[in-house]
Amino acid sequence: MARKAPAPTPATIVWFRSDLRLSDNAALTAAIERGCGIVPVFIYDTEAAGRWAPGGASRWWLHHSLAALARDLERLGSRLVLRRGTASDVLPAIARETGASLAVCSRRYEPWAIAQEQSVRDRFAADGVDFKRYPGGLLMEPERMATGAGEPYKVYTPFWRALSQRHVASRPLSRPSHLSQPSIWPPSEDLSTWRLLPQRPNWAQGFAPAWQPGEAGALDRLDRFLESAVSSYAEDRNRPDLEATSRLSPHLAHGEISPRLVWWRVAGLRGRDGAAAGSDKGLETFLKELVWREFSAHLLFHFPKLPDEPFRPEFARFPWRPDAHNLEVWQRGKTGYPIVDAGMRQLWATGWMHNRVRMIVASFLIKDLLIPWQQGEAWFWDTLVDADLANNAASWQWVAGSGADAAPYFRVFNPTTQGEKFDPQGRYVRAWVAELTDREGGDVHQPLPGKAPPDIFIRHRDGAYPPPIVDHAQARECALAAFQSLKKSGAD
Repeated sequence: MARKAPAPTPATIVWFRSDLRLSDNAALTAAIERGCGIVPVFIYDTEAAGRWAPGGASRWWLHHSLAALARDLERLGSRLVLRRGTASDVLPAIARETGASLAVCSRRYEPWAIAQEQSVRDRFAADGVDFKRYPGGLLMEPERMATGAGEPYKVYTPFWRALSQRHVASRPLSRPSHLSQPSIWPPSEDLSTWRLLPQRPNWAQGFAPAWQPGEAGALDRLDRFLESAVSSYAEDRNRPDLEATSRLSPHLAHGEISPRLVWWRVAGLRGRDGAAAGSDKGLETFLKELVWREFSAHLLFHFPKLPDEPFRPEFARFPWRPDAHNLEVWQRGKTGYPIVDAGMRQLWATGWMHNRVRMIVASFLIKDLLIPWQQGEAWFWDTLVDADLANNAASWQWVAGSGADAAPYFRVFNPTTQGEKFDPQGRYVRAWVAELTDREGGDVHQPLPGKAPPDIFIRHRDGAYPPPIVDHAQARECALAAFQSLKKSGAD
């Protein structure tokens, strides 16, 4: 009589999601403390995410981040199990394959991810497998942040005050030195078969020189920022011609570093002697930017329609003028406004754009071209390596004037004066707009005379820089008139 295979000993599934790190990972720490074999798993579940599945640039980052996480796990004597499919089907299957009696994960806050978690919980309950979620993606869980009236915050400044007063800069959880193996390893798919990287043409060839995805890259980026740029952050963060920002956003978006660890490191510099001495203003300004990310997640959690619908309902009546040609001109960086085109070309080449320039290009699309903010949001989602649903939606609505605590609609950025103010020597523009390298100093921001013809792409194949697609002064008047019509229709 053939002997039966021994039953697997209990194991714990650690479901990695947007927490692709080993340090300060509460779910992983809880699994280790349980003392069973650990099965690290990542599931590529595009069905659950739907239209908010990772865009092209995020897929590039995800590929390299997963490869880095797999290498880090191998150094601990473990491995990363990769599966494609619906999480509520894949996770129970892995539990059966390994004999796991518990699965843990970090929380996510997108509407689709919340529904995904509930579906997984229901399936596990039917199979008798425990399922536990842990915080880690935010400084403060959204349910814990409420106004005195018990309502969600809708204005950033009181949100910042409340969080900065209530958040305790606790020491991050340690990185493990070893992970116990399960008695049975489930099969894993090959990352290369997921085809997350662009094929032909390879539009991401400029990404690798600019980025180091993975936890080690995140920690190195934080170290360099704190050593060289944080002391002048308050003064220089709006200058795209300087290396004055942290560029941590893609690492935070993919969970390669926790906001708690970032806060802990920054808070530890306050009041100390050394490179950051006397830089409290810079440190606080940076923490406020970290909390803007938190505020965006808070809004999305409490108002799940934020990525699709205007937060302020009256903006549903706004008289937009969708135009496929103008949208493409903007996307390709051919508007004739140098700071706008530099930003759009930087985005395409590196998967990232300086935050001040993001505001400028967004204002241009929304208010100079009167194209709906959702179309800009969709383009950023596909082209940004730091694409984050909450940040993206909240920021586009802020510029549009339709969001929570939004900039007033009548605040229309002048792309020429913005360029002159924040790129005074024109270095940023010349770095990204090759046609203008022979124009000196701040003169590079002056658009060429005339207006670009409709067949702009045909006429400028020779590399000549085009004149403006619209006259900004006239476009501003049209935008303000549209806003006034919205106010009038609301009154009626």
